[in-house]
Amino acid sequence: MGQKLDSYDRKILEILQEDGSISNLELAKRIGLAQSSCLLRTKNLKEKGIIAKTTIIVDEKKMGYEVTAFAKVNLNPLNRETSSNFVKTIKEISQVVECYTITGDGAFLLKIVAKDLQYYRDFVVDSLLAIDAVSNVETNMVVGVDKNTTAIPLE
Repeated sequence: MGQKLDSYDRKILEILQEDGSISNLELAKRIGLAQSSCLLRTKNLKEKGIIAKTTIIVDEKKMGYEVTAFAKVNLNPLNRETSSNFVKTIKEISQVVECYTITGDGAFLLKIVAKDLQYYRDFVVDSLLAIDAVSNVETNMVVGVDKNTTAIPLE
């Protein structure tokens, strides 16, 4: 169940999701609070874990990563030990930018960035299939991005 937030907290989150680098002064002005109150509320949201972390988003294309793929990965055998070892290994691979345990067809869903198709192919063969217990990798290539946000609804 979600945390109870008042309108000021929601506005703080809305603005920070849009631009996490905004100064406390500007944030306070935009929501109509004193700087000290705004800072205290933001600190409280961090302490409660509602603001999990503050980061930047790098444009992968401008960094030379032209290919984005989603890969379903199956493990055999699929058990706690192989899953744990897989996740531990995946956390060390920088090309895997997201990893989810899923239901249905596949055990894990990975979001992977690659410089080009050959780079991706080599990555799958040399890195993913080299992980113990990986039995199958099914890839879906991204051909267009219609929506990409990190903001969650604050309703």
